[in-house]
Amino acid sequence: MIWIHIGVVAIISLSALYILFSNNNLYNVVALEVIGVLATLEFLLLHAPDVAIAEAAVGAVLSPLVFLVAIRLTERGEKG
Repeated sequence: MIWIHIGVVAIISLSALYILFSNNNLYNVVALEVIGVLATLEFLLLHAPDVAIAEAAVGAVLSPLVFLVAIRLTERGEKG
């Protein structure tokens, strides 16, 4: 069971490093969503379903959606 926790935390760390060194905003949002989904999984594995539901709503859905809308609006402003 400990190996699942180590794997989840390792993938979260790799996604965070990817965000740190990447220049593509769209891929960074995808990596942020991966972090949110894996954090939700980690909270479920730690038997904290209330925190997992909140993380799923905010970290895996709402935050990436806000970033995608902001990127879309910013790109429109640069083109016009």
